[in-house]
Amino acid sequence: MFSSIRLLSFSAVLGLGAVLNAADNPFIGRWALTLPTGGAGWLGVESKDGTLSSSVLWGGGSVVPTAGTKVDGDTLIVTREQKNKEGKLSAIETITAKIEGDALKLTTVKKNAEGKEIGQPAEFAGKRIADIPAKPDLAKVKFGDPIQLLNGKDLTGWRLLKEADNGWSVVDGVLQNRVVKAKDKHFGNLRTDAEFEDFNLKTEVRTQEGSNSGIYLRGIYEVQIMESFGKPLDSHHMGALYSRITPSVNAEKPIGEWQTLDITLVDRHLTVILNGTTIIDNQPVLGCTGGAMTSDEFKPGPLYLQGDHTNVDYRNMVLRPVMK
Repeated sequence: MFSSIRLLSFSAVLGLGAVLNAADNPFIGRWALTLPTGGAGWLGVESKDGTLSSSVLWGGGSVVPTAGTKVDGDTLIVTREQKNKEGKLSAIETITAKIEGDALKLTTVKKNAEGKEIGQPAEFAGKRIADIPAKPDLAKVKFGDPIQLLNGKDLTGWRLLKEADNGWSVVDGVLQNRVVKAKDKHFGNLRTDAEFEDFNLKTEVRTQEGSNSGIYLRGIYEVQIMESFGKPLDSHHMGALYSRITPSVNAEKPIGEWQTLDITLVDRHLTVILNGTTIIDNQPVLGCTGGAMTSDEFKPGPLYLQGDHTNVDYRNMVLRPVMK
């Protein structure tokens, strides 16, 4: 998982007064954001009992509730509150958005706890995410020929996502990542040269002490790889869709044991079978996860393996594309 500035985790929202009714509010829905940095983000706006609330993904980290959501005339106003390590309010970020068809034009302004503006206002863009289709009947989905993604010899077919220190190598048929903790070292994520749409992926993974990695499907959705044996269910633990879908049961094996993953992505629905147990059963995916290459869920993308955190091993990685 990717670290980020911690956001205030409560869903208090501002009163709406005489603003739009939910049925007439064009801001309600899910939005793919391209952040001021160029990174991938996500905004979800909903109404319950006449009150607006929202959640946001800001580049890395988790999807979290915002501190405030309201509509003033033709403008959506979302407030994010950031805290420091001591839990004190450090910054307030106000995001305003105007809608143009299926697009959002957004501006963000940040102030410190004393109300002094930090930096300059930044503009960015959003695009409405189409409704998720009906749950696919996986028994009727046709898959193509298997593609062996690991040759057991070297990194042919793979490359670093961007320039960084490379901790990836193949040793005794195993793709392993080895990270050295040092100030001058910044290890990279590994991606396939090939890009894919929907598919089934089978692989084996072996966690190391404190392993924290992930398999990004199409470079957008992270299935979490973590040493979480014996820990409570959580959307940040082994096999979860990071911060979005919590496994239904614990199925991890102890550290150092090879574990099997069977992952199917079809029509923005995800199934994860961990060590023979279905832990995510054809569940809808509401948007990108932290660290996504893009917030655009409708184009092919690579598999990428998170390697910037800790050590982890993979082997026997086979992908079968969905035939359309």
